Amino acid sequence: MSRALDPSLRRQLADRIRFYRELGIYEFYRRPVDSRGADNTARDPSLDEEEASSMISPTIPRARAADPEDDLFSAPKPEAGVSDPARALAIIREDLGACTRCRLHKQGRQQIVFGVGNPKADLMFVGEAPGADEDEQGEPFVGRAGQLLNNMIKAMGIRREDVYIANIIKCRPPGNRVPERDECETCSPFLLRQIAAIQPKVIVALGAVAAKTLLAINAPMAELRGRWYDFRGIKLAVTYHPAFLLRDPRQKKEAWKDLQRVMQELGLTVGAAR
Repeated sequence: MSRALDPSLRRQLADRIRFYRELGIYEFYRRPVDSRGADNTARDPSLDEEEASSMISPTIPRARAADPEDDLFSAPKPEAGVSDPARALAIIREDLGACTRCRLHKQGRQQIVFGVGNPKADLMFVGEAPGADEDEQGEPFVGRAGQLLNNMIKAMGIRREDVYIANIIKCRPPGNRVPERDECETCSPFLLRQIAAIQPKVIVALGAVAAKTLLAINAPMAELRGRWYDFRGIKLAVTYHPAFLLRDPRQKKEAWKDLQRVMQELGLTVGAAR
């Protein structure tokens, strides 16, 4: 049962939310804790990237409910009311700015990798984080993994220009390490605003980090794949990250099965590239 907040606590929360609004962050995460109240996301550094990401249990971002006594909790985002998705994305990018909201801006990133593609796309791919090539060029999925993603998109009968591509976080982690929880929490609200602006029919989460950050489901990829999820009214599918497929090409057949389900949902046929 909900209860009224203590006035002093309420003022502190309002001040904190106002602070985040000034930073351009409009959505928040609820961090899960174990029975002792401790964060339960520590992982073994000996695990490889795919195994490590399967241990992460990020939480789905949830906007706080509006309070009739204080419209701070329902303040509109800068792009609210903008019907043109291209313009809305430009406003979000402007709001993001040079971004010093997390530690990554001090850890060697060259530039922010915002996203690229058709702002009216029916299909959106969401990866994990920029790599070295992406950090250099300022565009997601342009390295070896990006070339494989291009081939996957072409095999679906469409072009890279027809889809929208982004990542959970927009700055390269040092050494291409798995993004930390607080980095995802800080950056993902901007991704959610991108998704809201584009309103794709289908989102494909590439890899465990993307899937778990969006869905808050702590399960191995074998369980995450092969079904549809509802993400804020948008259908979401999960498949392997292209970088993982480069390390284990045997899984390409499984990834193709995932993409065929997406094609069926979108009414696409092989060889129908425009």
